[in-house]
Formats: sequence, C-alpha cells, structure tokens
Amino acid sequence: MRIQDIAMLSTRMFKTNPSRTWLTILGMGVGTGAVVALVGLGFGLQSIILERIVFGETLLSLNVANPPSKAVVLDQETVDAFAANELVKDVSPMASFPTLATYEGLTGNAFLQGVKPSYFLYTGGKALEGDLFTDATAEEDKRSVIVSSAMLKLFGVENPAEALGRQVTFRVLVPNEGTEDFTEVAIETPYTIKGVTDDASSLVAIMTLDEFSSRFQIPEYERVQVRVIDSESLVPVQDEIIAQGFVVTALSKTVEQANKIFQGIQAVLAVFGGIALTVSAIGMFNTMTVTLLERTAEIGIMRTIGASSRDIVVLFVAEAVIVGLLGGIVGIMIGVGIGWFANGLLSVAASKFGGEAVGIFKYPLPFLAFIATFSGVVGLITGLFPARRAAKINPLDAIRYK
Repeated sequence: MRIQDIAMLSTRMFKTNPSRTWLTILGMGVGTGAVVALVGLGFGLQSIILERIVFGETLLSLNVANPPSKAVVLDQETVDAFAANELVKDVSPMASFPTLATYEGLTGNAFLQGVKPSYFLYTGGKALEGDLFTDATAEEDKRSVIVSSAMLKLFGVENPAEALGRQVTFRVLVPNEGTEDFTEVAIETPYTIKGVTDDASSLVAIMTLDEFSSRFQIPEYERVQVRVIDSESLVPVQDEIIAQGFVVTALSKTVEQANKIFQGIQAVLAVFGGIALTVSAIGMFNTMTVTLLERTAEIGIMRTIGASSRDIVVLFVAEAVIVGLLGGIVGIMIGVGIGWFANGLLSVAASKFGGEAVGIFKYPLPFLAFIATFSGVVGLITGLFPARRAAKINPLDAIRYK
C-alpha cells in the first residue's frame, strides 16, 4: 500500500466520525495537559529557587565560618594561608561589627560589614536598586555604603530607590581583643547609600573592606569566601579547610540537593498526571476497538482486493499515532495555557500589592518535545492490539460481518 493511500485512509475518520475523533483527541489532550501542567509547575518552582541561590561564581566558592568553639579563628594569617593554596583562585573575607545606624534622624540596631567587591560575586549578592562595589570604582566607594532592603524597612522605607543618594552615619561597637567588652566608636562623617541589596532578612550596611580596616582593627573575620580554580578543586580544598577546624558550606552541594528534591517532586507530580493520561489512553483504546468493529466489513473488502495483513496493521497503527500526536499537541496547548494563565494572575497580583512578579510554571522545550513524542508512542501502543486483531480477521468472515 502506498504512503499516500495510508495517509488518506488513516485520516478519513475526521470526515466519517469527526465528533468522536475530536472527543478522543480532546480526552487524550486533557490527560497530557495534566502531565504538562503539573511537571511544568515542578520546573517553575525549581527555577525560582535556583535563580535565587545560583548567581555569578557562587558554585565555585566555599563559605568558611568560625567554629562555635572558636578553637581556630579566621584572622588575616589564616586568610593568607587560604590564598597560598595552589587550588584557590581568590579569597574574599568579610568583617562585621554591631552598630547603631542613623538614617534621616532615625537610629536602629544593625551590623556594619566590610567586604571586597568580589565578595558579592562569590555569595551571589544582587543589587535591588543602585550599584554594588566594583574594583573600577574603588576610590569613590570609600565614602559609600550598601544597605540591605531589610535595613531600609527598619527605617520605614518601602521603596529602595528613595534611599539612593541619602546619607547614613554609624556608631560602631568594636570588640576589645581578648575580652567580651565593646568600645563604641562614632563615625562622624556620613556615608552615601550607593545601592540596596535584595537581602530581606539581615539588618546590614556594607562598606569596602579597605575603608573598614582603616577605621577599625579587625581581630577576626566573621566569614571568608574561598573561590577555587575549578569544580574539581572544591572537594580537596573543602576537606583541607574542614581538617583545620573551620565550618565549610558549598553552594554547589545545596544546588545538588535542591535538584534531587525537585526531581522527586517532579516525579510525584508526573505520577498524578500519568493517572489522568492512563485514563485517556484507556478511552483511546476503547475508541480504536469500536473503530475496528465498525470497519470489519471494510477490512474484509480490502483483504479481498489484495491488501495484506501488514497493510491493515499499518493503517490502524497510523490512525492511532495521528490521534495520539494530536492529543499530545492539544495537551501541550492546555498545559501551557494553564501555566500562562496562572503566571498572568500572579503577575497582576504582584504588581497590585507591590511584589515581584514570578512565573511558577516553566516549560523547557526538550520537555515539550518529549511529551509530544511520548503521546505518539501512547497512540502507537493503544492502537497496536486492535491493529493486530484486525489483521487476523478472515476476509470471508469479515465481508459477511454486520
């Protein structure tokens, strides 16, 4: 049988039984759409989380902190030792002291930190408004600070852009070395707010480490970001630092664990969607069986005039695959439509209440291509049994069938 004959006969159901055919496709589409929507939700949630924790060179950085026992501390000598490791590309420490910050006549408790510009790269810090410190602007950054969005809310500032260019002063509580006492050091010269970070949980103001160290003696750093040369160096450098007694966390491990968790979530969501797809496939199988009974006499005539058993199998399988593929395409349209509608509602709600618009549904193209292919395979499987059954019908019995 020629290909054009197979194409003509396998699509004839759109003319002879259009309602039943399109209802079958729609039923298949609903099941497929459930899979697309649920797995798309998993992809969207995964993307939202990872976009917030993965940025810049964070995956090649180790976060080193002092142990609770303070048996060892992150002083300058330790930082220099980290930098001397041939597997380490850069070391970026962070010093932090408690402070009383005054903004527009209001005073509140916060922390004053000193960092290098590279610290933001290694921690994934982002500017919500304004700019972060850079090596190119090191001189002008000496009189500037970067504050967290949480600190602005402490002073009743809801719009971060309003704080840019405003000034803030500090009274810093510097720890006395060897004791638990503090000495208050007032900085009379105000600092200009250059940028606002997206940190909504920490009350911090950040100045350059050079400016910080020029005003205060730093007995120890609160934490250090160690940037290794490549991904293969993460484990050996981490093991070496842990052996020295420090607490080390790697964002790459967090990302790996997060991916495993979301893979499990996607699998669970896919199972629920697969139940709906299974019900749709059963309905499609039932339709193909009914089609076989209706065409029994036709099959007998085709066999009588020379059609082989193989031709009959190909004809029925082709019809099932077409229905399956169209069901997959309709399902993709349904699933993506649900996601588009939900993301639109969230965007409207976010803009109304002053939040950040996010898309909780995402659909990678490879995933959609897989769904379309899988739908065709489901059509193939559901049409295979009726096709083989049709091929085994005796032509004379089929002609007499009513």
